[in-house]
Amino acid sequence: MTKVFIFLSILMIFSTSTFAQSQTGSISGKITDGGDQKVIDAATVSLYKVTDSSLVKINITDKAGNFEFQNISTGKYYLLATSIGHLSTFSPVIDVRENQHLSIGTLKLNSEVKTLKGITVTAKKPFIERKIDRTIINVDASITNAGTTALEVLEKSPGVSVDKDGNISLKGKSGVMIMLDGKPSYLSGDQLSNLLKNMPSSAIDQIEIMTNPSAKYDAAGNSGIINIKTKKNKMHGINGSVTASVLQSYYTKTNNSFNINYRTGKVNLFGNYSYSLWQNHGDQTIIRRFRDTTTKQIETIFDQDIIRHNKSQDHNFKAGMDFYATPKTTLGAVFSGYVNPYNSINRNQTNLNNAQNQTDSIVLADFYNEGNSKNISTNLNLYHKFDSAGKEFTVDLDYLDYIQPANSVLSNNYYYPDFSVRKSPSSLIGNLPSTVKIYSAKTDFTFPLKHSAKIETGLKSSYVTTDNDAVYQNQTSSGTVVDEGKTNHFIYKENINAAYINYNRQIKKWGVQAGLRAENTNAHGHQLGNASHPDSSFSKNYINLFPTVYVSYSLNDKNTFSANYGRRIDRPDYGDLNPFYYFLDEYTYQVGNTLLQPQFSDNIEVSHTYNGFLTTTVNYSKIHHVFTDVIKQITSERKTFQTKENLASKTNYGIAVSANFPVTKFWSTNLYTNVNYNAFSGVLDGGNLQISATTFMANMNNQIRLKNGWSTELSGFYRSKGIEGEIVINPMWRLDAGVQKLILKKKGSLKFGVRDIFNSQNFSGNIKYQDIDAYIKNIRDSRTFSLTFSYRFGKPIKNLQHRRTGGASEEQNRVKSSGN
Repeated sequence: MTKVFIFLSILMIFSTSTFAQSQTGSISGKITDGGDQKVIDAATVSLYKVTDSSLVKINITDKAGNFEFQNISTGKYYLLATSIGHLSTFSPVIDVRENQHLSIGTLKLNSEVKTLKGITVTAKKPFIERKIDRTIINVDASITNAGTTALEVLEKSPGVSVDKDGNISLKGKSGVMIMLDGKPSYLSGDQLSNLLKNMPSSAIDQIEIMTNPSAKYDAAGNSGIINIKTKKNKMHGINGSVTASVLQSYYTKTNNSFNINYRTGKVNLFGNYSYSLWQNHGDQTIIRRFRDTTTKQIETIFDQDIIRHNKSQDHNFKAGMDFYATPKTTLGAVFSGYVNPYNSINRNQTNLNNAQNQTDSIVLADFYNEGNSKNISTNLNLYHKFDSAGKEFTVDLDYLDYIQPANSVLSNNYYYPDFSVRKSPSSLIGNLPSTVKIYSAKTDFTFPLKHSAKIETGLKSSYVTTDNDAVYQNQTSSGTVVDEGKTNHFIYKENINAAYINYNRQIKKWGVQAGLRAENTNAHGHQLGNASHPDSSFSKNYINLFPTVYVSYSLNDKNTFSANYGRRIDRPDYGDLNPFYYFLDEYTYQVGNTLLQPQFSDNIEVSHTYNGFLTTTVNYSKIHHVFTDVIKQITSERKTFQTKENLASKTNYGIAVSANFPVTKFWSTNLYTNVNYNAFSGVLDGGNLQISATTFMANMNNQIRLKNGWSTELSGFYRSKGIEGEIVINPMWRLDAGVQKLILKKKGSLKFGVRDIFNSQNFSGNIKYQDIDAYIKNIRDSRTFSLTFSYRFGKPIKNLQHRRTGGASEEQNRVKSSGN
């Protein structure tokens, strides 16, 4: 903590001494409606530098439509004025000189829909926007996103990959922190995947991708942050939208959502509800070759085929209120949660073959799993703006409660090749309740300095408790008997305290930002003993510093260079620390690891942007104590299980090129390519693991605007062979298409889309390490036809500065559950 305050003092002394010599001026003006000439209050006015189009400041007009930027460094600028329900407007170039006050007069904003010489012009966001520190995905701008889920939208986002288990990686690096509306989701593993699979895309406004976030954000997430922003209406009166989708793949599914906002006086009420009925079909093949540990000759081959049917209903809800106590102070409360009843049935046939691949016996395993995951989240927040220069103070208090009951039955039947009974069947009954409680408090302070510089600082503390109690019983002829070897009770508690400081300054053509975050972690795990497991516990206490540095340079109007460095941490998911068993059959299971340690990464990026549309980025990452999924084998018992372990290190190099440009007046395209090299190095099961691969990724999105409200889209992605730990993953690709028609005076739309036209997005891979020789293939019902109707109601009047919905930390990203 002492280092943090020393760093803050140095920055403040430096900024004070340098800014005292600077030259400044000011800019003022007014925003009105281009039609009725009425003033527009709460319009957003952004100030940009002409040299590199970098954002300098953002201001909000007052009730008279006036705005003013003070203490502006000498130079050339331009303004961008925006307001909901209006088209954006740019100002002419403004030349600010020393001690000069410039009034640009009035900027007029035309209505969002206006007829010009018989042509209807409608303001529309691009599918992908690229900012200096993030990439923004505007979900509704893509036709083929209609009727899909949050996870499916992420799959087609540039640089993002989703594996067979729903785990997300960015630019070839795992360890992404998923945030919802600016606060971490507090979910991980199966539960995060399940939430994203059941969150309809119609409830999402934007997805922000940040590969190297500043010190203001939690240090969690080795490869960066993905922030999913749900829709929040911001207009006076009653406004909202409704969306209904029907989808057809192997099963019929539906996704529906409703959003509403009511603003009157000092009170703003908002809420949304979504319901989805989701069913999935999958076919998984696993072939395992067991070899003699000495001669390495094949002794037994397990040929396994699993048919899966997953079904879930998901009710997501959110309700909130903003109270504008004064023009500068806002109090807010947000209540959200979900109810997710689900069940899954797996039919598993395993042929136990000899070395010549002839079947000696057969095991039929039926696995049934059901549960009803529930979550309630509460956020209370305060926002205070001290002055128009940008001095701000915020407070967020969060409480989250997860209740995750689950029950399972694993039945095994044993046969000879002719399906005559080989031995009596067996059944394993599991009762797996889990609860997670999270408390978080966070405060941020923004202190503007002269000439558009600023310091940000803040504090945060979180406390998490998880209680997991797994009871397994074997079904016998005389009744059920507790299986002490598989039964377990694990309690985990964790407290993280953090402080940060971030400094930002523009010096002519140079932009500089430096930050430092300190995090103190205190963790305690307790495994309660039973007849088979002795009582045991562990404690971990550590303090880490996470510096970040950003430097940008504007060579001229067309060329901008930037470089950044950041250190980050990825803590194990709560469920991955949990030493429980999750069974596919008696030969295949998953188990947690209480000995997992956090992994740390050092990340460097250098990028060049040409003419605002072509960006090239080179990146390097070194991850220490990397943990990843590993496959282990008990050869003598012919059992294979998956767990997570820390390896020594992972090295990642990459280069990415992205372009966003209009091909013609009616055709626009977004292209993204990435080549990355991953190398794992370490010790696994006493052996030396050295594995590496170069992977190529490409995304494309083409939007074509036709006449009379029609538009079409063609998009897709390709990923070449890659690695994740000891698993070599084969290439994967997908192609989507869609068409849209605007209806009901452009307030409604009909969208028809086809995802994965050629049903090509299937996972396959192999493992060959020491005694392990396995092949895995997953075929899922990814080809989906969708029909979506959307309608917006209410009359847009003016926009409103809306409070964000929370500030909790990365803990929610790490909750494990049995949701899918």
